Amino acid sequence: MASNVETLIRGAVAKGIGKVADFNRRRLPRPTDAHPYLTGIHKPMEEELTLEALAVDGEIPAALSGRYLRNGPNPALPPDPASYHWFTGAGMVHGIRIEGGRAHWYRNRWVRGAEACAKLGEPVPPGPRAAEGFDAPNTNVVGLAGRTFAIVEAGGKPAELSDTLGTIAHNPFDGTLAGPYTAHPHHDPFANETHAITYQGDRPNMVWHVVLDADAHVIREEAVAVADGPSIHDCAITRNYALVFDLPVTFSMKSLLAGYRFPYAWNEAHPARVGLLPRAGAGSEILWVPVDPCYVFHPANAFETADGKVIVDVVAHDTMFAESKRGPDSPRSRMERWTIDPTADTTTRTVIHDHNQEFPRYDERRTTRSYRYIYSVALPDGAGELAIADTRLFRHDLENGTTETRDFGPGRHPGEFVFVPRSPEGAEGDGWLVGLVVNMNDETTDLVILNADDFMGPPQAVVHLPHRVPPGFHGNWVAD
Repeated sequence: MASNVETLIRGAVAKGIGKVADFNRRRLPRPTDAHPYLTGIHKPMEEELTLEALAVDGEIPAALSGRYLRNGPNPALPPDPASYHWFTGAGMVHGIRIEGGRAHWYRNRWVRGAEACAKLGEPVPPGPRAAEGFDAPNTNVVGLAGRTFAIVEAGGKPAELSDTLGTIAHNPFDGTLAGPYTAHPHHDPFANETHAITYQGDRPNMVWHVVLDADAHVIREEAVAVADGPSIHDCAITRNYALVFDLPVTFSMKSLLAGYRFPYAWNEAHPARVGLLPRAGAGSEILWVPVDPCYVFHPANAFETADGKVIVDVVAHDTMFAESKRGPDSPRSRMERWTIDPTADTTTRTVIHDHNQEFPRYDERRTTRSYRYIYSVALPDGAGELAIADTRLFRHDLENGTTETRDFGPGRHPGEFVFVPRSPEGAEGDGWLVGLVVNMNDETTDLVILNADDFMGPPQAVVHLPHRVPPGFHGNWVAD
């Protein structure tokens, strides 16, 4: 990490840049249309709720005992529509507690950073926090070593939550995390390690491979040299490698100085490449393999072939952050399989399914191994700002080369669905798919439990919420 002198210099420069950005932010042109991430389906919730004895259709499996959790941006104080970006709102975690065939409660709670605490008149919980605007992690919520953490990228620190979603502390894994963390850690069920690639906004020439042990303590923070400050939202792992997606979305000083809250933009001059970093190797040992320019938020699984190639399935966007200053924009996204050949120094991109989509998930018991199914959320046709406005969920069968489409019906919009296995030893796909579906016909929300092995069949159970839960980003099932 940086020396004390370097830290002081960076802090002084950052303060100066921040003053310029604050000044210019007040001069940004006023929007002439409704902000897409502050209105409609994305309109933020204004209060915290606790609902008990939730109504259920169908039968909740008795084997499901735990919490479905989902995180997303939800400003606590009214933001300025001229500068607000979807990725920068204060985090709000939603949870539904399931046990004994019943849905016991729903709760939504802001992650307690400066903004939420100012609204609620509460002291900020203890522990080291990132810079203002990144102290209420808003992107994912995960269970690690029997504890719950809200997490975010770009320099944010984890926030530890209680079982009932209160913020206990800003906790960099009991002080073992020296640098930044990510929104997307990946657990290797065979090695019982959790891997991530992390980056920090004010360190444009470095990213880190961070590994947690079974106690959620950091055992590796290996630096990898990069250029231009790439935005690396997610990663993937195989038996031997951590994959680093160094793609043409990079830090934009122009956007920062102009006053925009999310200073990253499409950069045609930045080479697109995938790094194969040996999981226990030095950062200097990374092997960079070129790929045609595109951007990836989220991969599904990755694995190695017998002849030394690396396979990774991704949702690939043609470009990203090329036009909009309010959220992600893309001319097109599609599910692709990338075959990375480190010997030939090539990456071959093959289309799995040519329709706009995002949020791929799979049976994570297969992480680092070959697998069959990907579940992803359809996005509307056409270019523009990413909209949670489609009504379909996909199941891609990689073995048969087919895709099944489940349509929830007019006005019913699914978010990310997570796979929950029936048992640790069951076959791939033997389990349930769990996710939220927003019904904009009456502004209510359902937690839908599907049988993954009967993807087109009737839901196993539907838990009803009497209000609209704004589409966030990522959720997980956290078993007891």
